[in-house]
Amino acid sequence: MTISENELIASREYDVPQELVYRAWTTPDLLAKWWGPKGFKNTFHECDMRPGGTWKFTMHGPDGVDYPNHNVFVEFVPTERVVIDHLNVHEFRVTATFEGFDGRTKVTFRQRFKKQEDFEKAKPICVEANEQLLDRLGKVLAELAD
Repeated sequence: MTISENELIASREYDVPQELVYRAWTTPDLLAKWWGPKGFKNTFHECDMRPGGTWKFTMHGPDGVDYPNHNVFVEFVPTERVVIDHLNVHEFRVTATFEGFDGRTKVTFRQRFKKQEDFEKAKPICVEANEQLLDRLGKVLAELAD
């Protein structure tokens, strides 16, 4: 995990092709399986996967707490990039890029907060949570590759 101004950056390499990674990010049923930290589950209420499309869901924490989320999809570049704006509580932009090489894919997950104060509040939680999200993505990708 790298930390720059108002931004957290995590990356991971997976032993799957770039197309499969992009599919896991752009197929609602797959996205629901891995989005969020360890132990969380998701209920999607709306998932309009197009630029400007709304993504509303509830993350259900392992402690029984529900976390409503409101996002807007900003950009899709097939097999290369997905950009999402998170619009509630702490506003931030997620930019996920996918770089393929030798049948493998490097995913870079960038989370840039709109406000410094939100970044400082969220940073202690999000550093580990983003790593767990990438762990969960890896498990889904391994299942898809079998």
